[in-house]
Amino acid sequence: MTLTGSRVRGFALAVAVSLVLGCASSEEPRAKEASAGAEVEAAVDPLPSWNETATKAKIIEFVEAVTNADSPSYVPPDARIATFDNDGTLWVEKPAYTELLFALDRVRALAQVHPEWKTQEPFRAVIEGDRDALVAAGPHGLIEVLMASHTGMSAALFETIATEWIRDARHPELEKPYTELKYQPQLELLRYLEANGFKTFIVSGGSVEFIRTFADPTYGIPRERVIGSSIETRYEVQAGKPSLLRLPEVDFVDDKSGKPVGIHKHIGQRPILAFGNSDGDFEMLEYTTLGSGGERLGLLLHHDDAEREYAYDRESKIGKLDRALDAAGSAGWVVVSMKDDWNTVFAEE
Repeated sequence: MTLTGSRVRGFALAVAVSLVLGCASSEEPRAKEASAGAEVEAAVDPLPSWNETATKAKIIEFVEAVTNADSPSYVPPDARIATFDNDGTLWVEKPAYTELLFALDRVRALAQVHPEWKTQEPFRAVIEGDRDALVAAGPHGLIEVLMASHTGMSAALFETIATEWIRDARHPELEKPYTELKYQPQLELLRYLEANGFKTFIVSGGSVEFIRTFADPTYGIPRERVIGSSIETRYEVQAGKPSLLRLPEVDFVDDKSGKPVGIHKHIGQRPILAFGNSDGDFEMLEYTTLGSGGERLGLLLHHDDAEREYAYDRESKIGKLDRALDAAGSAGWVVVSMKDDWNTVFAEE
């Protein structure tokens, strides 16, 4: 298989740590929009799983400002773009990224047609559950696992395999389907933003083809609004039918500085709201909020609730929140405390 230097290392490092997730035409329609939004908010709490804290007030204040036609912060609907990280922001990412667990399961399933893997690292380590050996294999070993599990098949077949895995897999510690481990407060925020004319996107370091299989049924975000890492894909005709073949080469890594690039390529404009949870989201929040250009909001979910989920930040090997946490104050980013700001965590509670 072909491995391309820096891009492969970047993609591997992005997941390796888990081994240790239209303008209004006139003033009148704009006024009607603001009035309708106010009536909806007055009738029902749009964020019932959020506690009545300064964080919730800030979010509502921001949405009201950018949707009020009489506000100097008004933003037309076609510019109301909101981007959300996936792992650790929309659903659980501990003890390991969901897609990595999928890759490990896939390698085990393929082992029956690859007898040589029983003595070949890092595949032996995966098959036998030798976590120490898998960690010792490092980024290069991990990329071998990812390429073996994600490539050498059509895009359609990969989607079928990933869809079935998401349907059947259970979280190794919480023992629930991953689709039940989405965060209820975030679902409410997505719906609240959409009800106020926002278009929401997932921007993740995970692979775009994997996330597309569950984004819509899990979060209500359609597949065309998923931005993620990708591998090289080749078009060909097989048995008279068009096919897209997934190749063992990295195309794009949508993590850290890759997130603003991915946003620019796929959306073509800066978001006015970005929500992440780790240092991997630093550049996305910076790209969203830095400099002039009207009202903007950056948010970071702080996992500080060991009782209801997990507590981790600066020293974590997955979802590390250190640099971004330090920068939040001066950057004006809102740090959302899972413990203090959410009265409910999971949607299926």
